[in-house]
Amino acid sequence: MSWRALARRFPVLAIRDFRLLLADRLIAPGAFAFSTVGVSFAVLDITGSTADLSYVLAAQIAPSLVFTLISGVVADRLPPQRVIVAANIMIAIGEGGLGLLVLTGQALLWQMILLEMLTGVGMAVFWPASQALLPKIVPDTLLQQANAVSRLAMNVATTGGAAVAGIVVAAIGPGWALTICGAGLVSTIPLLLSIRATGHERVESAGMLRELRDGWSEFISHTWLWAITAQFCFTLMAWYGGFQVLGPVVAKAELGGPAAWGAITAAEALGLIVGGVLSLRFTPRRPMLFVAAMGGAIAIMPLSLAMHWALPAVCVAAVVLNLAMEVMMVQWSVALARNVPPEKLARVSAYDALGSVMAMPLGALVAGPMAAKAGPAATQYGAAALIVVAAALTLLSREVRTMRSSPGVSSEVGGPSASATSAPQ
Repeated sequence: MSWRALARRFPVLAIRDFRLLLADRLIAPGAFAFSTVGVSFAVLDITGSTADLSYVLAAQIAPSLVFTLISGVVADRLPPQRVIVAANIMIAIGEGGLGLLVLTGQALLWQMILLEMLTGVGMAVFWPASQALLPKIVPDTLLQQANAVSRLAMNVATTGGAAVAGIVVAAIGPGWALTICGAGLVSTIPLLLSIRATGHERVESAGMLRELRDGWSEFISHTWLWAITAQFCFTLMAWYGGFQVLGPVVAKAELGGPAAWGAITAAEALGLIVGGVLSLRFTPRRPMLFVAAMGGAIAIMPLSLAMHWALPAVCVAAVVLNLAMEVMMVQWSVALARNVPPEKLARVSAYDALGSVMAMPLGALVAGPMAAKAGPAATQYGAAALIVVAAALTLLSREVRTMRSSPGVSSEVGGPSASATSAPQ
């Protein structure tokens, strides 16, 4: 298909800044996939301890408890692409620095923890800015298409990156994978700096606490938003401990090592790709019901490892689940962009991100020691049960069950779309 045919099929590709963002979202996720595989196996190779792996992965998540909200305020004030540049630099230093330490044989546990904390700061800074950037460079009518296409690009890159990363780690070691991650993220800086989106002008100077309070008021005014955020607080805690922390342990012991974990990660990304294609055309009639239900389905992944499924079966489950999860994420991003005023979107996204991930460090810290005492399988069964209970409780909310989608206008019950009453930024 020619470029002109693609542009006619996907009008969002005609927007210059979107094309630049799309290039970034091909390179950066592909590079970060090397970290996803590299960090876990670097720690396991050096220390051989599931508890140490818990501490390192918890260090990567913990900074979100402090820096996500600050980033939300900053990304509502400044051009969000510049905030993303700062985030990518921090992740590049954290992962690239760890890679160099591993390659030189100098990596100690405390160094790994500090470098992963720096990576975690970068991740915390990235998310609110990333959510705020897309609505600034595409009109409201193209939001679903833009989200679907950009996430499709990210997932294609993650698939390729994860598959290659598993091979790299197995063949020449995790140090090289982490170094590649750092170099790839640095290469995105010129692309991001070429995007022309601007920050929101302030009529009067407001302090950070005032802006955080304004963002919080907007966040809690939407029942569907805070209810599902609370659900994912428990869901991601259980998933992170039961699957992300213990998954490499099970892969190393029973499934064949880093190549197997790379295959599972690639299968997840493949599902996201298929889901991204489906998202271009499919919109659930009740999107928040769909989101909450898919949150409960995440229990499949720790269950697949606890029940000792064969590697092909785990990979198939990963494809199917992540297909549905990608549709869910597109709907979530579109709902935020259409129902939250653009000048508050980064702050509301920050509360969403913080609420969703705030318990993940606890999941990481608990999973390793618990698995050492009770075994990985028992820990993973417990994680799956917690995920299902969180989904069931969220579905008690009438607004979550009944909120309907309506492309181009508000999808929220009882209120006008924020973006329908504001010009695209």
